[in-house]
This record gives sequence, structure tokens and C-alpha cells, in this order.
Amino acid sequence: MKHARILIAAPASGTGKTLITCGILSCLKERNMEVTAFKCGPDYIDPMFHKEVLQINSYNLDTFMCGRNGVREILARHLEAPFSDGQRDSIAVIEGVMGYYDGLGGVSTEASAYDVADATDTPVVLLVDCKGLSVSVVPVIKGFLSYKEKEGDKRYIKGVILNRLSPGMYGRMKELIERETSVKVYGYVPVLKEGVLESRYLGLQMPQENVRIRERLGNFGRKLSETVDIEGLIELSANAPHLPPVAGAKDKEGLYRGVRIGIAADEAFCFCYQDNLEYLEYLGARVISFSPLHDTGLPEDIHGLLFYGGYPELYAKQLAANHSMRICVKEAVDGGTPCIAECGGFLYLQEQLEGKDRQMYPMAGVFQGESRKKERLQRFGYLTLTGGKVFGQDVGELRAHEFHYYDSEKCGSAFTAKKPLSDRTWECMISTDTILAGYPHFHYLGNKKMAEAFLEAAKKSRSEDLKREKKNDVR
Repeated sequence: MKHARILIAAPASGTGKTLITCGILSCLKERNMEVTAFKCGPDYIDPMFHKEVLQINSYNLDTFMCGRNGVREILARHLEAPFSDGQRDSIAVIEGVMGYYDGLGGVSTEASAYDVADATDTPVVLLVDCKGLSVSVVPVIKGFLSYKEKEGDKRYIKGVILNRLSPGMYGRMKELIERETSVKVYGYVPVLKEGVLESRYLGLQMPQENVRIRERLGNFGRKLSETVDIEGLIELSANAPHLPPVAGAKDKEGLYRGVRIGIAADEAFCFCYQDNLEYLEYLGARVISFSPLHDTGLPEDIHGLLFYGGYPELYAKQLAANHSMRICVKEAVDGGTPCIAECGGFLYLQEQLEGKDRQMYPMAGVFQGESRKKERLQRFGYLTLTGGKVFGQDVGELRAHEFHYYDSEKCGSAFTAKKPLSDRTWECMISTDTILAGYPHFHYLGNKKMAEAFLEAAKKSRSEDLKREKKNDVR
């Protein structure tokens, strides 16, 4: 079962994909399987549930930001990775995004769950909401089977799970669906009051904020094992085609050994693609966490800094109160330590930030300007960036994603951003030989040159530090 995998999709958002995927992951873990989770698209929070609540490694598969080859590389690499004991059966569970076919600009299947299934040749189980439906669920399923997966195209939808269905209806519905369609029914999920996960404006609440969430998901998983054919899903996953590994650039493995990168990681800064950090480590860098909330200063001997996104606005008062950390960050970045700051990290590096209480608080002050919350989303979705340089290097087109209510007076003008399938463009990003900062989020597997340019700048910073130390020793 080395390459066992399934993708859980749905006809639309809000149909319980995250909850039921977590329930399935919990069931598989209870069976002592080696489980890896994946999330289609750019979302950070669902993988946090997979990792923090279920203690299961979780990664993103995004065909827009990483390309189809990049997604195959990510999935194949983690499927090929050695497991902790080498004895347990392994399985990958991929959670879909939005509706199964919903992709770029609302008019394309690119970057959809279907696109990921097609790129990785993964069998799909469609989660169908049966509230208010009986026989009508059949044409719903048939419609998904016939659209795109027709005219010689490979069919990935192999089964369905019926959500919000009464136990008394299940037997008849299963018989009807399997008689009228080509898919297998893998069980049902009844209406469960404890099955609700609370939301906030950037998506689901973070796992540590949900009271007793681990206990609730454990209970839900046990109930799910009574109504969903978990063994059938395991068998389906085991029949997934072998996924050939994608050859990597071995010549760059360990190239930046000795470079130390500090990453802001705490309640305020928690939006990070794990594959980004693993790629930096593959290149030889050592990634060291620190907390702008709780630590008084940066780690020693840091040659580069990463400030990814999160919820700094919820902790603005505490971040402002940590005066020594703000000074250390400003001195480091102003002194030439290479730095990447995305969205929430960009907010922290500005002069002021509006907190959840609508008060303005001082931040690190690396950049002039302030950020305030707006009444509506400022920018949302995918974009491409062109025309600028990354740490002084031409790296080509960058693909990214934005989702933020906050906006700033000065967002930079180093790159031209363009929405895919649209004529809309705008200027963004602050970029120098030592800084790359702005609202967009990046995945390094979409353009590895970006990460390499960052580490090259950090390597230069390390060399300069060593020269200064040597000079001081001579004295």
C-alpha cells in the first residue's frame, strides 16, 4: 500500500469536507495506519487541523501555484518517504477544495480538486449532501460523472458518501445509487450536532481555539466508523495507480548548509506551507523557530528571517508590548539580514497595525505606513507577479495567493500583479537585495528559484558575518 491514496471531494463548499475528512483520518489512525494528509488549494487552516489536532503531517497540493508537475512531485515525494517503522500500511487522504470542478475565476477547472485528481491519478470519493434529497441524488451524481469525465477522459469518481442522511433511508438509497450509476456507496453520515466547526473571517477557526476539538473529532471518528465503509475506502486507495517519483535537482541538495533561517512561529504567525520549510532544509538551511509574541529577541547567528502570515491583528497589543523583539527585528532587517514577509508578516513589519479592538499599535517599523481592517475583502484569490526581482535576481514569473481584509497605505510597487483569466492588474511588493515583502503568499515548489535566491542572500549575509568575526579575532 505504498502509494495508497484517495481524494475526498464534494459538489460545493460548506458540505462538511473538512469535518468528514478529519473523521476519516481519525478512523485510519485508530487502525494504526501510517497516514499523511493533503489539502487541495492554498488553504492553510485545514492542514493545521490535520496536523495539530490529529497529529498527522499535512501538505498542500495546488496546481495553480505549483503546477501539475509540482503537485505530482509533492505527492510522490511524501508517498515515497520512509515511514517511522516501515511495518504499518500507509495511506494518503487528500481533502478537496470548494466544489469538485470549481477552479480559476469561477469559469475553469484549473486548480480545482478535479485538476489535482487528474494530475495525480487519484481515485475520488464524492461527499453528497442528501438533506432535502432522495431520488434526486441520482442525477446529481450522474451529472458529476458525465461532466469532464466523459468522451474518453479518465473517470476518477469511484464512489460516494452520503452526508446528512437518516439511517432509515440509507439501505434504499445505497441500492438505488449503485443500481443507477457506476459508483459504489461507501456509507453515510447522519446529522450530528457536534459535527459543527466554528468559523472566522479567514476560514475555519484555528484548532487550538476550538474547545475540546480533539475529543469531539475523536468521538466523531468513532461514530463515522459505524456508518462509513472505512475498509472499503482503504481497498479503493490501495488500487490507486503507482505514482512515479519526479526527479529532483540533486545538484542543489545541501548547497546552503550552514545557513540559519529564523521563522516567526506562534499564535500570531502560523500560516506556513510545510513544504516551503522542507525545501529550505533540503537545500541545506537550518530553520529555527522564534516567537514575536513570547521571546525577547531573535535566535543567535541568524542569516535570514521569515515572517509568514497568520493573525497578528488579534495579538496586536501583545506584539506591541514586546518592545525588545520589535527593536531586534528592526535592527536585523535594517542591518541587511535577508527577510521574506507575507501578509501578516508584512503587517508586523510596518509602523502601526490596527488591532481587533480598533486601536492602533506600534509594530516593528521596518516599513513606513500602517495597516487597517476594511469592511470587505481587499484581495482574494490567485495572482501572477511579473516585472520584479527577488533578492536582486531575475527568477521569472511568480504565482501566489491573497486573502486579506486588511490593507496598507504602502504595499510596494516592485511587481505587477495580474489576476488569472482577467485583465485586472495592480502594483505590489517591496523588493530590494535583502527584502521581499507584501500581501501575497508563495509556495516555493511553484518557483524554486525564489527560495534559492533567498538562501543565496542569506549565504552572503553569513559570509559577511564570518568575515567580521575573523577580523575581530585578528584584533
